[in-house]
Amino acid sequence: MIHHVLLACPRGSEEASRAFYAGLLGLVEKPKPPALAARGGCWFTGYGAELHLGVEDGFRPARKAHPALLRPDLDDLAARLAAAGHPVTWGDDELPGMRRFHTEDPHGNRLEFVAPITG
Repeated sequence: MIHHVLLACPRGSEEASRAFYAGLLGLVEKPKPPALAARGGCWFTGYGAELHLGVEDGFRPARKAHPALLRPDLDDLAARLAAAGHPVTWGDDELPGMRRFHTEDPHGNRLEFVAPITG
């Protein structure tokens, strides 16, 4: 079982992270412990996942490595992301029984969202 996934972000990008992860994705910001809060970044939780955004000097976005997050609202989420200017690239049928798409957070990190095919 995974406790959390950490994604890197550039220094000073916390507001952009909050707008994306809380505003668009609907996650809830989780307070960081004081000793870690001084380092910058922010943490989010929701939909059975916990994501930590950690400041990395010399930041480069993860273009291949990515978390795949289960979302029951896949179509609505894709529409919200596209309307906000984030790329939405739907996957093919390589994952049997799953629908999926990829997007990027405001820092260029790759994210995948998946939902089981029902019916």
